[in-house]
Amino acid sequence: MQEQLNHELTRIIMVRLNDVEAGLIVDAANDVVDIDEKTIASVPETVEGTAVEYLNGVVKVDSRLIVLLNLPKVLSLEDHLQ
Repeated sequence: MQEQLNHELTRIIMVRLNDVEAGLIVDAANDVVDIDEKTIASVPETVEGTAVEYLNGVVKVDSRLIVLLNLPKVLSLEDHLQ
């Protein structure tokens, strides 16, 4: 993976999974939104390959489509060390 330079919009989003805290560096973050679980849809069929394993679903908020990560899979060291 190519290293990206940070810029003024770069943010660190803190997540907690069980007893582990991690910071995810993202290009930008606009706000925090509350999502009703009933509004979460399955990952679209257009997403293929191993990418599907890293996603939990999608949700539409206003005019935005938000992709929900599968944090246990994303934070799994075993997959990244191979």
